[in-house]
Amino acid sequence: MDSDSPTGKPVHDVITEAMIHDLVHGFYGKIRNDAVLGPIFAGVIGEDWNPHLAKMCDFWSSVMLMTGRYDGRPMRAHLLQKTIRPEHFGRWLALFEETAREVAAQAAPEFISRAHMIARGFQMGLYHRDGMIAPSGL
Repeated sequence: MDSDSPTGKPVHDVITEAMIHDLVHGFYGKIRNDAVLGPIFAGVIGEDWNPHLAKMCDFWSSVMLMTGRYDGRPMRAHLLQKTIRPEHFGRWLALFEETAREVAAQAAPEFISRAHMIARGFQMGLYHRDGMIAPSGL
């Protein structure tokens, strides 16, 4: 199967690869400039953000357009990061929501809904294993 061929129906008919690219790049631009999240991400990603941005475009393409391009293990990658704290998820979501509304206005609710599900899943996997309780409201 061609990696750009949808494996299912896209979440919203206005979502395009260009929109996903702009959302991912805009969001991670905000992350890089964020006083709290920037150093955490930079410590993991390093100087060259291009491979991470490409991977995140593939991830969101798979989530929103059902392309099946992403084949990573995001939970495993995040489990290895000991600097991620429960309180970081609220900031991550706030920046994502802001960017989604700017870049993908009509489809922003769908992006935001999935981001919240992803955040809840990560929190369950990252903090319930250690007996920590994730903050509510996500």
